[in-house]
Order: sequence, then structure tokens, then C-alpha cells
Amino acid sequence: MPAIAVIGGGINGVMSAWALARAGHEVTLFERDTLISHTSQASSKLLHGGLRYLENGEISLVRRALADRDWWLTQDSKLASPLAICLPLYRHARRARWQLKTGLWLYDRLAGHSALPRHAFLPPSVLLQNGDRLCPQQLLGAYRYYDAQMDDAKLGLWAAEQARAAGVSLQEHASVSRVSCDGSLQLGGQQLQFDAIVNACGPWAERLLSQSKIACPLALDTVRGSHIVLARPLSQGYLLEVPDERRVVFVLPWQGQTLIGTTEQRQAPDAPVECSAAEASYLLRLYQHYFGPANENEICARYAGIRPLLKSAHDPNRAQREHALIAQGRLLSIFGGKWTTSPSLAREVALRVGQQLGT
Repeated sequence: MPAIAVIGGGINGVMSAWALARAGHEVTLFERDTLISHTSQASSKLLHGGLRYLENGEISLVRRALADRDWWLTQDSKLASPLAICLPLYRHARRARWQLKTGLWLYDRLAGHSALPRHAFLPPSVLLQNGDRLCPQQLLGAYRYYDAQMDDAKLGLWAAEQARAAGVSLQEHASVSRVSCDGSLQLGGQQLQFDAIVNACGPWAERLLSQSKIACPLALDTVRGSHIVLARPLSQGYLLEVPDERRVVFVLPWQGQTLIGTTEQRQAPDAPVECSAAEASYLLRLYQHYFGPANENEICARYAGIRPLLKSAHDPNRAQREHALIAQGRLLSIFGGKWTTSPSLAREVALRVGQQLGT
């Protein structure tokens, strides 16, 4: 039975380890801290196809993400559930009604035979009945569509338990300092040999290769996404244009409160990962623009995570959300990847490793 090492205990590492074990490999996962403890538990708590990625022409990614979203919804209804999200349409919005309608029509088509409802238009009289205090001035109505909401930390640990049950050895507080293209790795003072290694270090995948003196064929944008939580309830989700920008931000119900995010700021992967005061103010101003007065004292939590995006030349807001798998001898590195699409990425990893080993 081939022995495979997976380095990184985020959602992509965990799901890849699970897929490799189901494919008949002996799998050991090494995580330097604890499982699902960094980027994978600092998301926007959404399992979604990425409606806004359609503007970048990422049709294949959205189709795959929608299929993975529906897969997650069949796994554990306590940790993932459907969520209604509204796209309000204001008279002077940057996106015209026909653009929203076209995007949502395509989103529904790409979702295929999903169990989630298709989009619908709501007039202002219906939209404003829920008590969320959405600004009514120049409001023409809203499109409502559905994605899913999750508890990312708990759902990630659920996936880790499935991997463990499939035979994966999950090693926490096990920091791998170097890897080699011949299948060896350095763990503390030990050198361990495997038939293949999967570098699933997320934002730190490039750094592991650098430490190992292995040329990195791709570059990552490490982009901080920050969120704030307000101590007030919300009846449904909203996807809102940032005033005077083309960016959009989610405002979502979360555990009886309101979650707002995200930002997109480049930062070094080893710098402190935290929501800055400027980012918190930026998100609060967006909320105030659409829902009226709110003050900083109502911010009951703030958090941030780093996303590993494939390197873009200019604006990280326009960066591609696709992933890439790069094989170098017996080493396979994952660059990029999204929470939602971790099941399909994991299947691709298992297929590539199998091809490398000739199994």
C-alpha cells in the first residue's frame, strides 16, 4: 500500500487526505498547529458557487463550486444549511438590473438540478417587511437567491473525523520543516520517507518550497480577508455593493448576530493575521450606508484569515479563484483553492497522486 504524506491540516489538506485514504493509500497528515485552526475557520461561513466570479468569466469554477456546495448540504444538516441572500437593486447602482438578472439566470443554470430554490425578484413592499431596516430610498426591489451557510470550524473537524475513520493518521503539532522531490521530509530531527507528498499548506505552500530549496513554479497572492460581527439580528443574507466601488460585501445572519465581510488586502503570510481598525471601520460604514446608524460599540467580534490566491498583476479583487496542482517528482503542491471546492480538489489530488504512482 503506497504511503502518502499530506502537509497541512486546513480544509484542503484534510479533504485530500480523506480522498487519498478512500483511494487505498496509507495516509499521514502533518499539521504544525491544530486541525482547521487558521484560514479554514476564518471564512465568511458560506458554501457558495461564487456568484461574483461570473464577472471574471470563471464559469468552470462556479459550476464546480455549485456542485460541491450541494454535496456539502447532503453531509450534515446541523453544520450546513440553505441561506437566502438578497441583491438589492437601487436606482443608481453600478450594476444594472439586466446584469443582475443575467448573472443569476446563469448561476441557476450552472447549478443544474440543485435542490435549492432558483432566484426570484422581490418588490420593495415585500423586501422591507422583515425588520432588517434596509434603506428604502431609491430602492427598486431585490433579487433573492440561495447558497448555503456553514459553521466552518465544526464542519472542518467533521471532515477530519471522516478522514480519521477512513484510516488517515492525523498528526497535530507536527511541523514539517523541509520536503524533497524524492518523497522524503524533515520532521523535527527525523527524516521520513514516503511514496508521495502533498503540499497542502495553503498560504504557506510557497514558503515550504522555499525552505526546502525547491524552485516554486507559481507565485501566490496572500490576501487578508477581514470580518466584523455586530450584536444585532438579521433575517436573511445580503450581497451589497460598496459605495463608490465595484466591490461587493456580504452582510449575513450568524448565530443570532450580523456578520459583515470581507475585505481584500495583500499581506505577508507570516505577518499577524488580524482585522485592522481601518478594515473594521470600512465594513461598519458599509453597514451604516444600507441599514442606518450603528456604532463601534456594537462590534462584538472581529477576525481575519489569509487566502492563497494565484498571483495577479494588479488588483487582488480581480484575482482568479481557481487552483493549480504542480507535480515535482514525488511532490505535489496545491496552489489556491476554496473552502467550498475542497471535495472536488481532493478528488483531483487523489487522481494525480495515483497517476504519479501508477496505481
